[in-house]
Amino acid sequence: MNADHHPPDQWTRDLDLITTAAMAAGEKALTYFRKNPDVRYKNEDRSPVSEADYAANDILKERLLSARPNYGWLSEETDDDEARLGCDTVFVVDPIDGTRGFIAGKDVWCVSVAVVHKGRPVAGVLYAPALIELYQARDGVEARRNGVAIRVSKPVAGQPLRFAIAEDLLPKLKAGYGKDVARVSHVPSLAYRIAMIADGRIDGTVVKKNAHDWDLAAADLILQQAGGVLAGLDGQPLTYNRPSVRHEVLCAAALPALPALLEASAGLHGH
Repeated sequence: MNADHHPPDQWTRDLDLITTAAMAAGEKALTYFRKNPDVRYKNEDRSPVSEADYAANDILKERLLSARPNYGWLSEETDDDEARLGCDTVFVVDPIDGTRGFIAGKDVWCVSVAVVHKGRPVAGVLYAPALIELYQARDGVEARRNGVAIRVSKPVAGQPLRFAIAEDLLPKLKAGYGKDVARVSHVPSLAYRIAMIADGRIDGTVVKKNAHDWDLAAADLILQQAGGVLAGLDGQPLTYNRPSVRHEVLCAAALPALPALLEASAGLHGH
């Protein structure tokens, strides 16, 4: 379904634009990787941010807003002035999703860039330069990884579902559900974790409260265009570019696995 009245080729051009920008930002971040970049801490949750985050953010902001000056801007590493709320179309950016992993020298981190139009993503890119992986999606077109179409997994009778879920959440799922779930190792990038559902490596994840638009928007579209769903516990899709960019507990899964996951997660409100 095409968003609003915009022609699909607009989102195609935007996808090309954000792909080029994300790759440039990723290559810049890679020059700091495993080289002890300067790190400071921000916000009440003491989130780390490195000089690589800021360098990547600068590249993205300059390239994207110079090409689309009428688009709004929302980035983890730019103070939010809320001018974006007056824009129908907004860039939603996380220069490095998985900063803790990046600082620790782990390969699983990515540049996340989405174009959000009237609350929903219409183009999205995740670029993981340390893994040499590029995920892309556009509204109405199948998602791709390194140019090859991807699809979510299909349930296999008798085999447990492979879930990326925090260990402390497992006991809070509906009684009995956990016995049918194989928990996979922690994935430090939330966006990449959702992309792993899109390409069929895992079947689903539960996202703790307070994930932000920039963590989710690009991965949301990639998952959607691969046959999966990212939703709140009410089963409804997310709306982006609101005054608050934080979200409640979320579930992401291949479509056939979602109803049971939502039912099992019903008691997780507020976690």
